[in-house]
Amino acid sequence: MLNKIIEQSKIDHFTKWFDRAENIVIVSHVAPDGDAIGSSLGLWHFFESQGKNANVIVPNAFPDFLKWMPGSKDILLYENYKEFATKLLMEADVICCLDFNTLFRIEEMGNVVAASPARKILIDHHLEPDDFARITISHPEISSTSELVFRLICRMGYFEELTKEGAECIYTGMMTDTGGFTYNSNNQQIYYIISELLSKGIDKDAIYRKVYNTYSECRLRLMGYVLSTMKYYKDYNAALISLTQEEQQRFNYVKGDSEGFVNIPLSIKDVVFSCFLREDRDKNMIKISFRSVGSFPTNKVATEFFNGGGHLNASGGEFDGSMEEAVALFEKALKAYEPLLKVKS
Repeated sequence: MLNKIIEQSKIDHFTKWFDRAENIVIVSHVAPDGDAIGSSLGLWHFFESQGKNANVIVPNAFPDFLKWMPGSKDILLYENYKEFATKLLMEADVICCLDFNTLFRIEEMGNVVAASPARKILIDHHLEPDDFARITISHPEISSTSELVFRLICRMGYFEELTKEGAECIYTGMMTDTGGFTYNSNNQQIYYIISELLSKGIDKDAIYRKVYNTYSECRLRLMGYVLSTMKYYKDYNAALISLTQEEQQRFNYVKGDSEGFVNIPLSIKDVVFSCFLREDRDKNMIKISFRSVGSFPTNKVATEFFNGGGHLNASGGEFDGSMEEAVALFEKALKAYEPLLKVKS
């Protein structure tokens, strides 16, 4: 049985909104990942099963390896359909904000969400949520927003109405936000939820293949190149991989091709901290991803050095400067966190 981590008063409050709402919009963060899309579509399928007029809007494109997900073709990209998306947001009865803790994370769309008269609920697992929603369901101890969506649906009393398609999306979000259940996934409740999702008829092995085993030849060659240029900081038990815009173009990079790269250096013996730096051609900045094993706090490094944040073992940030400057700042961070990077023998 699931622990009742979400306050009953919030369940009751949202249930009243849900009962009265006719038009619901679900929004998630810029550069949507598996948890953003999985939680959004999982909730969308639930609303659809209950006869609600629901739409999913995200700021920009999401990776190709998520486009197999049921309902993905109906996701509206704000950057491509601003006028129509704005109309939906302004006319919504309820806006569900998923997998982000501040309106800054949905960029230009945040101004529209803030201006909309719709009731707003935030469902998220990142630290320090802003106070912009009337209902805030924030649990950083939970490994994914998709898990929170599952818990919300169940607590509202609608588990039986959860469809196979919705279960597939929720499972995908849980799987991708834990690296295939390799980090932030020691809570036994996760596996109880998986068993419940399996009861809906999902094929978790097929989902894994669709997400992780459908990449292009260029992606594999890109991975080999990135590993060949990796920096290994043996004295700090850390590793760094990077991609410039020129390198991305050389390997015909498409969104999602570097998904999971940041995890690879952690397979090196004694490496406890991995960093991936990628030049973002759209924003003209460096995107940073961190992963760690054990107790090393990647979120503290992200907050202190890269205007970011996240979870203990998985976080990220941004840097406004050159790749060389970003590498130098990362190396400065290594020196600052040297005591925590040493592995005890």
